Amino acid sequence: MIIKLTKIWLCLLVLFAFVKTNAQQLKGKVLNTKNQPLEAAYIYNLNSKSHAHSLETGTFILNDTKVGDSIKIGLLGYKTKIIYLENVQEYITIQLSEKVYSLDELVISEQLNALSTVTDLDLNTNPVKSSQEILRKVPGLIIGQHAGGGKAEQIFLRGFDIDHGTDIALSVDGMPVNMVSHSHGQGYSDLHFIIPETVNKIDFGKGPYYANKGDFNTAGYVDFSTKDYLNNSTISFGLGQFNTSRVLGMFNLLDKVNNQHAYVAIENLQSDGPFESPQNFNRLNMFGKYVLFTPSNDKITLTASHFTSTWDASGQIPVRAVNSGLISRFGAIDDTEGGTTDRTNFNVSLTKQVSDNTIFKTNAFYSNYNFELFSNFTFFLDDEENGDQIKQKESRNIFGLNTAFTTETFLNDIEVNLNYGLSFRYDISNNNELSKTINKTTLNEAVQLGDINQTNTSAFFNTAFTKGKFTFTPGVRLDNYKFIYKDKLSNTGETLSEGKTIFSPKLNLFYTANNNIKWFLKSGIGFHSNDTRVVVTNTQENILPKAYGVDFGNIWKPTQKLLLNTAFWYLFLEQEFVYVGDAGVVEPSGKTERYGVDFGIRYQFSDYIHFNTDATYTKARSTAEDEGNDYIPLAPDFTVTGGLSLQDYKGFSGSINYRYLDDRPANEDNSIVADGYFVTDINANYTIKNITFGVVIENLFDTEWNETQFATESRLQNEITPVEEIHFTPGTPFFIKGVISYKF
Repeated sequence: MIIKLTKIWLCLLVLFAFVKTNAQQLKGKVLNTKNQPLEAAYIYNLNSKSHAHSLETGTFILNDTKVGDSIKIGLLGYKTKIIYLENVQEYITIQLSEKVYSLDELVISEQLNALSTVTDLDLNTNPVKSSQEILRKVPGLIIGQHAGGGKAEQIFLRGFDIDHGTDIALSVDGMPVNMVSHSHGQGYSDLHFIIPETVNKIDFGKGPYYANKGDFNTAGYVDFSTKDYLNNSTISFGLGQFNTSRVLGMFNLLDKVNNQHAYVAIENLQSDGPFESPQNFNRLNMFGKYVLFTPSNDKITLTASHFTSTWDASGQIPVRAVNSGLISRFGAIDDTEGGTTDRTNFNVSLTKQVSDNTIFKTNAFYSNYNFELFSNFTFFLDDEENGDQIKQKESRNIFGLNTAFTTETFLNDIEVNLNYGLSFRYDISNNNELSKTINKTTLNEAVQLGDINQTNTSAFFNTAFTKGKFTFTPGVRLDNYKFIYKDKLSNTGETLSEGKTIFSPKLNLFYTANNNIKWFLKSGIGFHSNDTRVVVTNTQENILPKAYGVDFGNIWKPTQKLLLNTAFWYLFLEQEFVYVGDAGVVEPSGKTERYGVDFGIRYQFSDYIHFNTDATYTKARSTAEDEGNDYIPLAPDFTVTGGLSLQDYKGFSGSINYRYLDDRPANEDNSIVADGYFVTDINANYTIKNITFGVVIENLFDTEWNETQFATESRLQNEITPVEEIHFTPGTPFFIKGVISYKF
């Protein structure tokens, strides 16, 4: 299959080799004042109206140029420059000076991905302060933690309770975060190995419309890119309530070496949390990155990271236990929950300009991952004597490779962009375990134990044809899977396997009405894979259920200081089988549909004060059930997030941020409701020379809120019959932390 696709691409490349291109070209490179390359700078010929963007290496090729033309070079966060061409034949180097981000300088038509520019603005005007804030930078995305701080967050987006990552594709520097066939649930995504201060860019897209995105890209995708270099070395110390402390060190290793960058970052975070039983949470992160630019402008990147977490947890508690006075909001029914996890990553990437019009990018990665989690969701429902505690455990190795070519050319007067590539991922998860335990120490019963091997080979081809104000982007994707499972509890010792291939077409249309408004109509088919244990036991079913989506909207800048984005969307999901890791069983869920509207505002009051807010409304229903019994549990229907930030004003900076999640159904007939909440956080900083003093306050108004909630049937030890009701993890009460940082 891959050989055939490769032959097709080669034929297409030969075809486009004969396509007419403009003979006169200006070649050059865009750098900052430290001679570091700048990506996505917009290069525009004021005379011929031709344009280009700088690549990751800073290089660009501008067609249709001649002596005497004036060239404008701009990039958000840098001073715009205009140069006069005296010689087209020479290779030019353009240097841009950094400046404060200003919304009035944003030109929508100049952006490679206009919607992702929103996160660029937010990151630079209101930097992330914790690993939890990284995902919150995605407009409309809500997260919740419910197991002691060390477990991956629960994610909500576009009417999905995504759990820990089932319907959103997450990656860091081209390395996937989602874990297939995970012991705790499909797509489990633990982002805690990211040190927030190393994040340079967040690229995101909602819906299944992107040919280069595969598994889990139904509600959307988020790609994180880490910094290639540090402007300064930094040491930071933070102390807060609940025995909370954070130590951070980021060290620039090659400050004065031309064409090379290297740095390391180390983070340690500890906290007991507000719970009566201390969390004893401890996380250690180590990250290192080396970047080399060769004389031929190739970029080689090596990254290595390791993270480990240990924690105890009070778990989710039933409302009736709190209302009766049996426990407080921060008490526990079973405080022996908790876990340990670690992940080690190695990633090497190469960006190479193979011709004037073609860029090749590839990365190879390896991850070693270990996970052990103890939970108790139902207390004494199944086992009246020992309780219902379970252990989920696995050890995993992941091997992968991504390749992509980007070719820019012309078909007569039509600008053509080709993007195509291959990917490979191989997961080996040994001793994937679900067991019933007592107090973390005693094995009561082995429920599941087996070895999982899963292989995903994929190919994509995406095109973009631009003529005038219209851009037409058809694309296709092909994914092939091989699922293998060896059940170690089976008497036969049989190894089960299954293969599956899925084809995913995409079709998008963009209309740039003028420099400050762009309309889009997106459509496509996506999917998420099911757990290997589901696939090999349900071979006749739809084991790779599809998601059909469409988006219509725009990004609009009606005034110099106001940016709006709007999207009306629809998403339909086929029948699928869901593996419930907490019970080791398979539960069918019928066809579902979701539709809604996303709306975002960015407004700059002055050079220093920025405002942002994002609101979403969604209706999510099961199409296989009668009206009134067709609610999708925990699907958010209305959310609002936003804030007001102060950026570098006479040494002061800070922000006030809010998030609102409406009441939502917790079960299919909406007879049990998960309460909504409105929470406000604030931070303030003051810098004197190289020292910054800061204070962070979470839940400024000490709101009583539930961070995560589930409708669960449980039985307490003194109860005769079980009860189904809300079980919740309380949100953090008023919490204050002081921080001091030193840059050198």
